Amino acid sequence: MKYCVLIVDGASGWPLADRGGRTSLEVARTPNLDAVAQAASVGLVATVPPGMEPSSACACMSLLGYDPRIHYRGRSAIEAKSLGVPVEDGDVTFRCNLVAVQDGRMSSYSCGHIGGHEAQALVASLNEELGDASVRFYPGVGYRGMCRVRGRGEVLLADCTPPHDIPGKPVDDFLPRGPGSEYLRNIMTRSQEVFRDHPVNRGRVSRGEVPATGVWLFWASASVPEMPLFKAVYGLDAAMTSGVDLMRGLALMLGMEILEIPGVTDGQDNDHASQAVGALEALERKDMVVLHVEAPDEAAHAGSIADKVEAIERVDGEIVARLLSWDKEPLRILVAPDHATPIETQTHAGEPVPFVLYGPGFMANGARRFSEAEARGTGVLIEEGYNIMHRLTE
Repeated sequence: MKYCVLIVDGASGWPLADRGGRTSLEVARTPNLDAVAQAASVGLVATVPPGMEPSSACACMSLLGYDPRIHYRGRSAIEAKSLGVPVEDGDVTFRCNLVAVQDGRMSSYSCGHIGGHEAQALVASLNEELGDASVRFYPGVGYRGMCRVRGRGEVLLADCTPPHDIPGKPVDDFLPRGPGSEYLRNIMTRSQEVFRDHPVNRGRVSRGEVPATGVWLFWASASVPEMPLFKAVYGLDAAMTSGVDLMRGLALMLGMEILEIPGVTDGQDNDHASQAVGALEALERKDMVVLHVEAPDEAAHAGSIADKVEAIERVDGEIVARLLSWDKEPLRILVAPDHATPIETQTHAGEPVPFVLYGPGFMANGARRFSEAEARGTGVLIEEGYNIMHRLTE
């Protein structure tokens, strides 16, 4: 038996008033997912334990079969693992987004999805101007970066808000607060001076693109404890493909091979077909592959219904269709979003999300489509989300 886990990041959501009360999953044309749902076990899975933040770190940890209440100690250190950032005892890491603030409001949590050499040049300037023995900056995927603070353990206690939670809102209301917050605010304020007349920003303005006005620190964590390897827990040799540091960090922590597939990104330009082909090629030598697709979540954070629907449809037509064509060995498939990302809020929600378990041993239970309403209608709810991996592999 072979296994595939397809995580469609942020694909779930709420009914959209200007789409006749349908969610993005219901608006999207998904003939392959719908065919899977009609032949599969469908239901809802609670990927975010009560009281925990509805982040991809918690939610994907659940889908991969690990209880976040035991293993989750903060997101940034997981991403630091992917980037090879050295984290010692007493260090605190932060996600460090390149952002755009206009007229005192968060206008872009991603600086217009800046990336590549421009993001790297901005981070390099941060290290030149602000970096010292206590603070260091590291570029990540696209607008995402890391900040490591050394010798200032109190900053771990600061109350920080993710920038994607406050689109269009006054940033002064959401700056870091509490212990260590003054130190973090100082970094964020000084970054504005570094970026003010930066050559990268001059170029972006000349092209009509969003300039980076500073950095935003959030998702603090200390070093992450060791997690039991996936093969030791589930007896399966697994590989993962993803365009984001978080998932690559989790893969490293769980002993999964990271698949380097050309064209896999974190956005709408993701080469879904190549991702599927590369994953299926890996499945010939691995027991399980995990495909993580970030695009629907990024579209929802940007408030774009059209982009989110398009991303879901591409997953259906370019990934799910290829998974269904696999005929080398019996294959079980789990498809699920990690969490909901409603267009209305442009941020994550912690409610249960729809799942399908398809393949040998799974029976149809009445669902007609892959959607929130159809999943709810089956009456199936996996309350301890990490148990879904046991259901897939038992």
